[in-house]
Amino acid sequence: MSCFDRWLALSIGNSRLHWAQFSGNDLQQTWDTPHLSATDVQQLIATQFTKSAFHPSLHDNADGAHMPLWIASVVSQQSLLWQKYDAATFITLEQVPLAGLYPTLGIDRALAALGAIALMHSPVLVIDAGTALTFTSVDSARLIGGAILPGLGLQFQTLQQATAALPNALPAALPASEERVAPQLLPPRWALNTTDAIASGIIYTLVAGLQAFVNDWWQQFPASPVLLTGGDRDRLYAYLTATMPAMASKLTVEPQLIFWGMRSVRGESLKAEG
Repeated sequence: MSCFDRWLALSIGNSRLHWAQFSGNDLQQTWDTPHLSATDVQQLIATQFTKSAFHPSLHDNADGAHMPLWIASVVSQQSLLWQKYDAATFITLEQVPLAGLYPTLGIDRALAALGAIALMHSPVLVIDAGTALTFTSVDSARLIGGAILPGLGLQFQTLQQATAALPNALPAALPASEERVAPQLLPPRWALNTTDAIASGIIYTLVAGLQAFVNDWWQQFPASPVLLTGGDRDRLYAYLTATMPAMASKLTVEPQLIFWGMRSVRGESLKAEG
């Protein structure tokens, strides 16, 4: 596989870096890493992403050519580390072909919505269960609207950090193969200890909010797709499956939405250049 066919996508999130390797339009693999230091980035650039701690399967990049890197970032400090890499392309809102995108809209939300359109056409609702939990609704030409609230993990962390005696009560996750069907993930609604009481308050309120947004969406756009993405997607899907299986069965879990959006932007950019 020629390095000219390969390219990397990097989505810089609030908590982690999300990577994808493509060959042309074909997604080869994805992985996550912590945020990187300036030294880490310099080493990756110098070794053309063959540093052993980065990702083993990239070690065949032996021809020394600069690997094209497309970046979408919501963390400016991490973006700055890549400014000197001459094969990096930073995706901006202006490159996302949707009307109504306001200046402070996160590029991650815009790209996930674009990726959802590419997969499902439109209109479509994207629920991104990341550090923030976001709702983003679009049709093929414009942003319809959305909402933002603290994500699942952040709600637990905030309650722990803002109080003197409450623990971090986020339930342990099951293996991914089991998460989507495991009702035992749910705490008792009427809890008899502090840890379960926190989990009950957060989880059942969050699930009720998800139900309200999805039902309102379907009232406006009956039978239109709803896609669930983000790091907590499987956990939230498990909660929804356990509490409202009929609704959950109509949702689509799609972990790679932002990368489909980045692929679309790259494709349009290459067409314009050609």
